[in-house]
Amino acid sequence: MPTARPDRPEAAAPGQVEAAPHHAPQGLSDRFALAVTKVLRFGADLLFAKRYGHRAIVLETVAAVPGMVGATITHLTCLRRMVDDDGWIRTLMDEAENERMHLMTFIELARPTAFERLVVLLAQGSFYIGYFLLYLVSRRTAHRLVGYFEEEAVLSYSLYLAEIESGRVPNCPAPAIARRYWDLADDATLADVVRAVRSDEAGHRDVNHGLANKLARDPLTGTRPGRPDPGA
Repeated sequence: MPTARPDRPEAAAPGQVEAAPHHAPQGLSDRFALAVTKVLRFGADLLFAKRYGHRAIVLETVAAVPGMVGATITHLTCLRRMVDDDGWIRTLMDEAENERMHLMTFIELARPTAFERLVVLLAQGSFYIGYFLLYLVSRRTAHRLVGYFEEEAVLSYSLYLAEIESGRVPNCPAPAIARRYWDLADDATLADVVRAVRSDEAGHRDVNHGLANKLARDPLTGTRPGRPDPGA
């Protein structure tokens, strides 16, 4: 599997994912984030069923939004307050870039239909506006929402991997872009790619739950953001 790189989470060994329990909701903020996640999960299941390649393409176009929104708002906040970001901007930008690379990988494996491209336009536009407003109102809720999104992403990629390992989905060769990005072997397959992507999502899950936990303990009251604490 791939070697570590500073700009993305380190991938787990084949067939493994960093263990982290489901975050039990605490308070109205967490319950709201979990409810939104479950509603969107139901919609994705209804729309894509087991078409995991197409699901990945559409959802990754949305998954790359939170990191960019969070980085932008944090950047502007730090400029106004004339304080250092303590690592938040780079962390969130890396997340957005990593999710974009997931999209670039899966676009080589499954071409979206005209309907799916329309879904992308509507979903990305509405989600960007909604998440932007949520981040302004409650950064804690916004990061908790992403943490729950990533829990569902880990589950989806685990189901995708099970389909591949059972033979129901062809285990085709990994695209060249994936081999380069994750430093995969020349004979790497789709299963290797899905494991690497799933590990990335597990990393984003832990980081965002950690950021939400930090904000729950020390909410913004005019102070600097504070260094990201993925293990919180």
